Amino acid sequence: MGNSNTVSLPDLAATQALALRLARALQPGDTVFLTGDLGAGKTTFARTIIRELCGVEDAPSPTYTIIQTYDLEDGELWHADLYRIEEAGELDELGLADAFGDVALLIEWPDRLFGLVPEDRLEVTLEMVGESAGDAMDTPRRAGLTGFGEWETRLDDI
Repeated sequence: MGNSNTVSLPDLAATQALALRLARALQPGDTVFLTGDLGAGKTTFARTIIRELCGVEDAPSPTYTIIQTYDLEDGELWHADLYRIEEAGELDELGLADAFGDVALLIEWPDRLFGLVPEDRLEVTLEMVGESAGDAMDTPRRAGLTGFGEWETRLDDI
């Protein structure tokens, strides 16, 4: 069923700190699902991980390219945004099924995987829980983390 915990994220710095902890725990072959409403901070979370692991300061959102790839010392990191995927057949062209267990994957909108879900995965659900004091990214959030498969025991590493 998965091992879960919840983390309070009062501001952008806390959200980025959680992403940095995850970046340090991420290994080749890991899959991380990033879920939440539009504006919940999924792309910001992914960009923080990409900056930490790949040194890319301004990683583009893969909203239109669907997948952006980055080189790691020991493999690749793929950042996928499946928001525009409308049917399962589109996934075949992306090669995601072949990438599971091989490359590190950050997947936004994983509900559009149409059942193509790896057994070993970490699900990060971001939700806003307060009002913005100006900058939308400083709106208080909460992150739910649920580990499946080997992530059930690795969740404590984050």
